[in-house]
Amino acid sequence: MKHRGGNIFLSIDWVTVMIYTALVILGWINIYSAVYDESHSSILSMSQRYGKQLVWIGIAYAIITIVMAFQARAYSIFAYIIYGLFIIALILVLIVGTKTNGARSWFVITDSIKFQPAEFAKFATALAIAKLMSSFDFDISSFTLPCIKNMLKIAAIILMPALLILLQPDMGSVLVYASMIFVMYREGLPGYFLALIVLAIAVFISTLLYPLWVVIVALLVLTEFIYFLHRQDIVETAISTGILAFTFGALWAGNHWLMNDKYAIDRLLLISTLISSVVFLVYAYIKKNMSILVGILILAGSLVFMFSVDYIFHNIMTQHQQTLINVFLGVENDPQGTGYNVEQSKIAIGSGGLTGKGFLEGTQTKFNFVPEQATDFIFCTVGEEWGFVGTTVIIALFVFLIIRIMWLAEQQRSAFSRIYGYCVASILFLHLAINVGMTIGMVPVIGIPLPFFSYGGSSLWSFTILLFIFIRLDASRDEQL
Repeated sequence: MKHRGGNIFLSIDWVTVMIYTALVILGWINIYSAVYDESHSSILSMSQRYGKQLVWIGIAYAIITIVMAFQARAYSIFAYIIYGLFIIALILVLIVGTKTNGARSWFVITDSIKFQPAEFAKFATALAIAKLMSSFDFDISSFTLPCIKNMLKIAAIILMPALLILLQPDMGSVLVYASMIFVMYREGLPGYFLALIVLAIAVFISTLLYPLWVVIVALLVLTEFIYFLHRQDIVETAISTGILAFTFGALWAGNHWLMNDKYAIDRLLLISTLISSVVFLVYAYIKKNMSILVGILILAGSLVFMFSVDYIFHNIMTQHQQTLINVFLGVENDPQGTGYNVEQSKIAIGSGGLTGKGFLEGTQTKFNFVPEQATDFIFCTVGEEWGFVGTTVIIALFVFLIIRIMWLAEQQRSAFSRIYGYCVASILFLHLAINVGMTIGMVPVIGIPLPFFSYGGSSLWSFTILLFIFIRLDASRDEQL
């Protein structure tokens, strides 16, 4: 375990290690407070979650030793192999895994020993992305054919585990993979792709809130408006709008008078859009106008995404998951059912005030008003017992850790190490944002742990591996990977 002629431990970024240790210890203390039982008051009681978490912490430090023992270049060499192994694990868990809380996502060996592949697939995917994007002459900075091929390769690496996890289904873990867009942006992805992400979010929310025909009309209006701003040609815009309106009118009239309303208005809009798009494509080919082609592709992608969201929401998501999203969007009001967790969590955090009620003094926590308060809702324990000051300290530690990782990533000479570092920072950021957001009612309750803080072996170990692989890479930043 030598590094540049010396001991590797001299090259470790101990600031990051100390932040990690502080978060792990604070998490353990708050787990103790969240599930405190006077009949088992010892924090070392192995029959309680806090006792088990201490065991998981001990194993985590053993894992750290193993991670640090490998040569840094090994993580680059075996990146695709590690990724492949966890893809196989994600497939196997769908076949032989145990179903828990409606999701088939666990390998259960004994009552105390469980393994969740979706957690570990995050660091495996980060390694694979870093390996691909650090390859020679890799570029995603333009809309050329080679760059598009590279984007599709990255999309394939991200979507493969995401889709397998979606089949479990585990929407929380799926959303984490969206964080990789930040990594791609750092490595040269054009800014307009971020605009497409915003568009996708808007389409997703609108599809759940409004009838499909309303969303289609909104997309068509937006497309025409952007095209006019880009071309500054009111004649072309008027002609394209006229073709679309005429096509829809003809289809509607034929459907109404000849087919007796066989097709719904959303289908008529879709068909008329497809027909009009063919006309516009011919026009684009004649005029050699690439902006029309790009616009049609974006519109087509938005429509496909819209119908995909509608299908997934109504045919793949469980009723419980649908209700969670509907409650968040305001479509349903269920304070005693699905919305109960969030309401109680907000009460707990709000009751903490500035400095909190004190350690083990949280009434919402002590009387189990908040379900899953040691796992997904651990942050509300901090808010109730340590108040605004305590929550600020915890968030500040996470933010400092993320900024520290990004700063270290920029110091790397190896593209692999830099890209992997940004993957780590992005994954931690999204976990923090979603977990804290759902405890205060800003995002839907989708079941996602607070890194290093929430109860659970799989979560703690996977985040530990994710972070300490980067620490190991950073300790050998001068090596050629």
